[in-house]
Amino acid sequence: MPLKQGCVQIYTGNGKGKTTAALGLCLRAVGRGLKVCFFQFIKGGGPYGEQLVAEKLAPLFTIIQTGQPGWVNTSDTSADRAAAQEALQQAREIITSGRYDLVVLDELNGALGFGLVDLDQVLELIALRPAGMELVITGRNAHPQLVEAADLVTEMRDIKHYYQAGVPARTGIEM
Repeated sequence: MPLKQGCVQIYTGNGKGKTTAALGLCLRAVGRGLKVCFFQFIKGGGPYGEQLVAEKLAPLFTIIQTGQPGWVNTSDTSADRAAAQEALQQAREIITSGRYDLVVLDELNGALGFGLVDLDQVLELIALRPAGMELVITGRNAHPQLVEAADLVTEMRDIKHYYQAGVPARTGIEM
């Protein structure tokens, strides 16, 4: 059963859990028979655990990964920007296709913050969203204009993190 009214949600902040929260929402939606596309910006590499489970939940759950392997090259973002611009076109097609009830644009805030996409391009994606589609944007440092455009904004705040004690990213927990 499609959504009668979709909303725009943003998960932001410097704390852990933005992508994880979005994945939890995806799991709930798939459980109710909704079609979900989890579109990852600047997350080349992997495979991440969410990619492995998406294969098991297909065709209701699709994950599309974009970006260069590793993290953004902050000394020369040209290759990352080219990849993000290509991904942005793909995300635009996904949003306007009518195939999905829920679309997550994971790390789009990060792509915006690194200058890989422009604010007006992200605002255009929001404007293109069909009325019955839920749209979720994740990543640190959500732009104030995106916060204004959203219906729900959740900020994850770092209080204590085991990275500071030297615990690296763990398979099955962070990746």
